[in-house]
Amino acid sequence: MGDIVNFSIREVMVEDAYEYAACHIACWRAAYNGIIPDDFLDKMASELDQRAESCRQTIISPGGYKQFYAEHDGKMVGRLIFSKSRDEDMPDAGEIGAIYLLEEYWGKGLGLRMMDFAIGMLKRDGHNKFIVWVLEENHRARRFYEKYGFSFDGTMKEITIGKPLIEIRYVKTLV
Repeated sequence: MGDIVNFSIREVMVEDAYEYAACHIACWRAAYNGIIPDDFLDKMASELDQRAESCRQTIISPGGYKQFYAEHDGKMVGRLIFSKSRDEDMPDAGEIGAIYLLEEYWGKGLGLRMMDFAIGMLKRDGHNKFIVWVLEENHRARRFYEKYGFSFDGTMKEITIGKPLIEIRYVKTLV
């Protein structure tokens, strides 16, 4: 597939909640295959209705999060969430909370377009430092962030998603 046209990034609306939840599950199943246990990923799919309701509630009351989705030819193909940093040691940074694409859209430049969009919006909100947390085992995502100019700052934490995992923080600063 050549350059993708008819691609846009749109703010998530309440009526998008079910499709947004389904996209989330499909993206996670691809991105975390072999990292997060299969039984956890399978359970996500079996909880689509509950996850859609949770998405609806988050869309209604987003807190400080901005939620968007990537669309190609009218189909939701990815999701993007960003906000002010949640990290106490980086209160002035912007944070990319989620950036995912369906597997068939990987490697086509759309992730870069989504990241450009998020960074642009965060810059508009006054941020010049950006963070993203990534699973240590997610080498594909780490290469993507490194290509974009993020670097591991040495900060790590353990989280549990079906099993204990290490999450590492990547940082990018604009001058």
